[in-house]
Amino acid sequence: MSTSEEPESDEPHIPSEPAPPIESRFLFVDVAALRAKQLRRGARPRLGEDVPVVLHKAERVAMEEVRRGLVYYNVAGLKAAQEGGEASMDSGS
Repeated sequence: MSTSEEPESDEPHIPSEPAPPIESRFLFVDVAALRAKQLRRGARPRLGEDVPVVLHKAERVAMEEVRRGLVYYNVAGLKAAQEGGEASMDSGS
């Protein structure tokens, strides 16, 4: 028996503050593609009740969620690159 303070619901977790806007179109595409994969695997859309009927494909829904700042993301190699380190790539040798 769980004594959780907040009741569990079927609603998706929608962040209270939007994520910062993505300025790089390549990063936007990467984040939206990963979110679309989540949606195709059964994740609930975060757009809420204001989802237009036109947005029925997972990719379109994902792009709209990213555009509205409803999807948080982490850039894996960003911290190392900022510290002056070079991203290592496996050359296969």
